[in-house]
Amino acid sequence: MSTLALPTVARRVERRWANSVAVAGRNATAARHFAYWWVLLSGFFEPLLYLLSIGIGVGQLVGDFRLADGRIVTYPTFVAPAMLAASAMNGALAESTFNFFGKMKYMKVYDAVIATPVTPVEIAVGELMWAMLRGAVYSAAFLGIMVWMDLTTAGWALAAFPATMVVGFAFGAVGMMLSTFVRSWQDFDYVMVAQFALFLFSGTFAPVDSFPMVMRVLVELTPLYHGVEVVRALTTGVLDWTLAWHLAYLVALTVLCLRVAGRRMNNLLCK
Repeated sequence: MSTLALPTVARRVERRWANSVAVAGRNATAARHFAYWWVLLSGFFEPLLYLLSIGIGVGQLVGDFRLADGRIVTYPTFVAPAMLAASAMNGALAESTFNFFGKMKYMKVYDAVIATPVTPVEIAVGELMWAMLRGAVYSAAFLGIMVWMDLTTAGWALAAFPATMVVGFAFGAVGMMLSTFVRSWQDFDYVMVAQFALFLFSGTFAPVDSFPMVMRVLVELTPLYHGVEVVRALTTGVLDWTLAWHLAYLVALTVLCLRVAGRRMNNLLCK
């Protein structure tokens, strides 16, 4: 690439970024409505209640767990990172499925947006940024509770926060991609079933090693499993080379799903 082309590429990237930020800013303005914050809080309390009921309640019966480095931790310390990853997943999926589909299919928000210089791909990136922001709110609040309950330290909580953003990005992209294929609200029942299955069987309440071999292989192919492994490693301080593999999986999934979502939106909005 010639040096003369570099400023042109930089301006194009800057314009695309500005357009995506404008889409996210539009969502932030719409979210000022009081009712939206009740929806926001509802998605946060579900994993928190699971942590309090199963992590602490059932944890009194389960006993302690041995981590990969040989350290013994309490059951709430084992479960809490999984609830944190699930919280990031819930926030990202809530924005990128129901809200995204409603704006695209019924409110026709994006039909008006593409009348401006904003492209469908920039809409997808902007919506992903907004979904990530909602996931960030959940993650920050949940990490604060984990530190307060002495389930991790403040230092490891700060290290885990960026990992929760990666989880949010991945599920936001997955949610948007799925929403471009959804035909009606009833189709989201399948998404919710899959989301709940991921929540239960991604190494959240029991180590994946305890599953039958076939089930273990299936679980290790799912995104929440990789998110749980990353967040658990960072909140407990157990770091090894597999962390890079889990992160690479989530980043690759984000890129792939975002590209598919952008192309699908281009076909749906520009036909």
